[in-house]
Amino acid sequence: MEPQRPVIAYACAALSDPERTYRRIDVAGRAAQAANGAGLVRLLYEELIASLRGAAFAAEARNRGVKSERVTRATAILFALEAGLDFEAGGDVSRTLATVYAGARRQVLAASLEDDPAPFREVAADLGEIAGAWASLAA
Repeated sequence: MEPQRPVIAYACAALSDPERTYRRIDVAGRAAQAANGAGLVRLLYEELIASLRGAAFAAEARNRGVKSERVTRATAILFALEAGLDFEAGGDVSRTLATVYAGARRQVLAASLEDDPAPFREVAADLGEIAGAWASLAA
């Protein structure tokens, strides 16, 4: 019976927040299917835009806990995207993207202090254009 205890603990944790468990499994599965760097970047953009839209929805609903969680996730993804830039190979494109990511982070963090969903939607729309370019590379 002792070896089953970790399984039971995992099952209890999964059942306590099934939506979160599903999201983790979904992201892990999609990351495993992304065969190359462009595919992973595409996945990060999808998650980033979903987080920003979630923050906008939470701001409208005045749900500060969810908004904080989505802002934290979006900010972490922006840092990850910036950390993945290759400034030697990417040159001006990498420098431009670094500037875009830093600006987006500033906008998201400033918006996190208010309950206005518009800034989150604006950043999501702006980054959606870049995401489209990555999606065409990943295809």
